[in-house]
Amino acid sequence: MKKIAILGAGGWGTALAIVLTRSRQPHGISLWVHDPELAEFLCRERENPTYLPGQKLPAQVQVTNDMAAVMTDAQIVVGAVPSTYARKVYAHARPHWNPEMIVVSATKGLEPISHARMSEVIHDVLGDAAAARVAVLSGPSFAAEAARGEPTAVVVAGRAVAGTYASTGRHYADPAGEVQSEFAGPGFRLYTNNDVLGVELAGAMKNVIAIAAGACSGLGLGANALAALITRGLAEMTRLAARLGAKPETMSGLAGLGDLVLTCNGALSRNRFIGIELGKGRDLKEILADMKMVAEGVGTTATLLQLATEASVELPITEQVNRYPARRQIAGRRHTRCDGASLQT
Repeated sequence: MKKIAILGAGGWGTALAIVLTRSRQPHGISLWVHDPELAEFLCRERENPTYLPGQKLPAQVQVTNDMAAVMTDAQIVVGAVPSTYARKVYAHARPHWNPEMIVVSATKGLEPISHARMSEVIHDVLGDAAAARVAVLSGPSFAAEAARGEPTAVVVAGRAVAGTYASTGRHYADPAGEVQSEFAGPGFRLYTNNDVLGVELAGAMKNVIAIAAGACSGLGLGANALAALITRGLAEMTRLAARLGAKPETMSGLAGLGDLVLTCNGALSRNRFIGIELGKGRDLKEILADMKMVAEGVGTTATLLQLATEASVELPITEQVNRYPARRQIAGRRHTRCDGASLQT
């Protein structure tokens, strides 16, 4: 029985801990919690009311604030922390790392300052051996629905590697395939591919488009506008991903189109919620101050624009999302008459 260590007890980290107790393969599961008080509460109450209310942690999930305890003897390590804090958390885990671990990045975002994808952050912090066995988990997956056991299909991307370790004799040929085998359960299906770059970019870019989709709703626009936005948003995502070296077809799969549709339409989408509130005229800082969970699209927008500028790719929707909060009359809508004149309402 393999041990899985989950780093991060936000909504998705907590949900994965619950989901993996239902997988076809039995596991020992440890959940690392950054906040000691939250760790103590989770141990006692077996529920995470801040990030995943109403879902009980099964008894077999061990919860702790002790990184050494979580990492010891783990074969698979799942990183489920916001992109802003990922480097710090992986650095905290580094003293307890061993080269036989597989690391699964479950973060959908880019590091704000460096513009690095999470697999690149893992490479920087944990080195070549860890980078060779990175698997990226993404796709349409609201934490609450997955935790409830509702059918969920995701993508796990990784590159085939070869290496036999003398200490255990274990041979890693396909990290993504191994994660697929270990994580799969009755309501949780994983599809594999080798486009790590494309899956990571899709997970980051769809969050920004979702903010724009929410703004459409907040402004009172209808289904026509939303359909156009999603379609052109997908084109925008594909354009940048292909220029950066990803496979265009990845954008039409679960990591791209699937997650885009979910995030732009689902009531549980944090990024869509921000867009809705912006469309209603609220200030971005006020919206974020009222939120308990992180919406990756806010920090990712400027990063994507920088990448697009460097790659000479136009991202008109992303550019408007970046500009939108700065406008004084956010809730105003511009209507154009047949003669081309505009009316402010």
